[in-house]
Amino acid sequence: MSLLILAYLGGALTILSPCILPVLPFVLSRTGQPFVRGKLPMLAGMAFTFAGFATLLSAGGAWAVRANEVGRFAALALLAVFGLSLLWPRLADLMARPAVALGNRLAGQAATGGTSAEPSVAGSLLLGVATGMLWAPCAGPILGLVLTGVALNGASVSGALALTAYAAGAATSLAAALGLGGRVFAAMKRSMGLGEWARRIMGASVLGGVALIGLGADTGLLARLSSGSTTQLEQALVNGLGGLGGLGVRRPAPQASLNVVSEVNAAPVALPSGLPVEGRVASFDGAVQWLNSAPLTGDQLRGKVTLVYFWTYSCINCIRTLPYLRAWADKYKDQGLTVVGVHTPEFAFEKSPENVARAVSGFRVNFPVAIDSNYRIWNAFHNSYWPAAYFVDAQGNIRHHQFGEGDYAASERVIQALLAEAGNKQVAGGVVAPDGPGAQAAPDLDNVRSPETYVGYAQADRFASPGGVQIGTSHAYSVGKLGLNDWGLSGQWTIDAEQATLDRADGSIVYRFHARDLHLVLGPAADGRAVRFTVRIDGKAPGDSHGADTDAHGNGAITQTRLYQLVRQAGTVGEHTFEIRFLDAGAHAYAFTFG
Repeated sequence: MSLLILAYLGGALTILSPCILPVLPFVLSRTGQPFVRGKLPMLAGMAFTFAGFATLLSAGGAWAVRANEVGRFAALALLAVFGLSLLWPRLADLMARPAVALGNRLAGQAATGGTSAEPSVAGSLLLGVATGMLWAPCAGPILGLVLTGVALNGASVSGALALTAYAAGAATSLAAALGLGGRVFAAMKRSMGLGEWARRIMGASVLGGVALIGLGADTGLLARLSSGSTTQLEQALVNGLGGLGGLGVRRPAPQASLNVVSEVNAAPVALPSGLPVEGRVASFDGAVQWLNSAPLTGDQLRGKVTLVYFWTYSCINCIRTLPYLRAWADKYKDQGLTVVGVHTPEFAFEKSPENVARAVSGFRVNFPVAIDSNYRIWNAFHNSYWPAAYFVDAQGNIRHHQFGEGDYAASERVIQALLAEAGNKQVAGGVVAPDGPGAQAAPDLDNVRSPETYVGYAQADRFASPGGVQIGTSHAYSVGKLGLNDWGLSGQWTIDAEQATLDRADGSIVYRFHARDLHLVLGPAADGRAVRFTVRIDGKAPGDSHGADTDAHGNGAITQTRLYQLVRQAGTVGEHTFEIRFLDAGAHAYAFTFG
């Protein structure tokens, strides 16, 4: 329930955003109409149409995009006719076309002389449907979380309800605006001769709204103007009410978890009595494919200690945990331990079994991996984090969990305790201390002062290019002076929900950071062409501070979609300006992480 309240409040705040301006004339056209027959159907049609199409566009495929384009064109045409019928009722009579007659019915006016008529519920509902198809609210933190959750998990009842709650919040604030507009309209009608002028002003406003949406101002200029209008307030609501998991947004467990031990983790692990039963292990039936093994079932794992590990291959927290998973799988494989990796994607490119298989090979993962692209295993475990480890005893009971990287010694003692409990009399002692290469190395937490940062607009933060984000359209960006953890784009880019795509060669991303390691999830051009790049730190080649995926001169290439380590500072770690310049078009950039 708190999640629906959060979405509702986020929708209500849209009345403060310039992105609402293009649809305001359509809504205010119901001013002066009865609430039940004129206003309520219009607002309901707007809310449910927006929620339905937003769900399809976030979770559907190309067909949904095409359907939306056709629907938007039809809605613009309908509302243009509606505006003309308000502006020139005599012209509407002379044209005498069905579409114009429909416009007059939508206006709630008779076709002759502009006298009031009882408004049509169907006409008001149709006007709301058209408005809902055209409404493109600015993607603040709350809407971004909702849309990302729908995109990750597909169309679902919870996602549709969250979007409906968001739209209902917007409808509520618009209803308040209608009430205020009704009083203003009534005052104008009481003044001699102003009633007809009010109708004409409304008609011109409707046509203006059609023009703004048709020219893309609702997702361009107005979106940029809205970049900071409600963001802080929305973020405060998110922090106050929480509930990311219920919205379907799956966050990597925070790096701080390396130094945080949960209540269960803090329990004594040397003895079985210190490991309470937390639940039963769920089924692996939802896997779309298995790597390194035939499909595993609960019956096959019965009698063995199992470590179920949720991860995704571009997550830096997961990558740094893999050396320990490999070491445990090797050390205890003959003593009764089975490690099962469950690969559940964060980004769309991680749903590809081919990409996952390439990553499994590259990370030298030799234990079984279930590819969970549809989130069925994730949801069966009620999981909410990457990485997440569940420790299962020989009877199929979950006895311990670890969310996030770190706490490795305690986790290994849990494995030893469960193996001993299962009857193994010679469990190997000690704890492993693997040395991971490149991005798999342990982080320098004392010097991490930069947070994970998404490039796509759905979860982007601290974007500092002048003018803000222009959603979904190609735009020329520039970068000025940056503060710590500010970042920006330079060159011709298109920013979508998950990533930004470079449209022309010689574009760059600049980030002011403080950490030993800087990583960036990148992908090559859409046709698979490699994209060359160069890295600079404070305007100079990185030298000894280059990452595993660059040389001392800062040169590198994007050959596949994955996480790239671009900086590992040598010597004293400090605050620096990082720049990656792409020499070829087509690069895709997803998220920064630090270590």
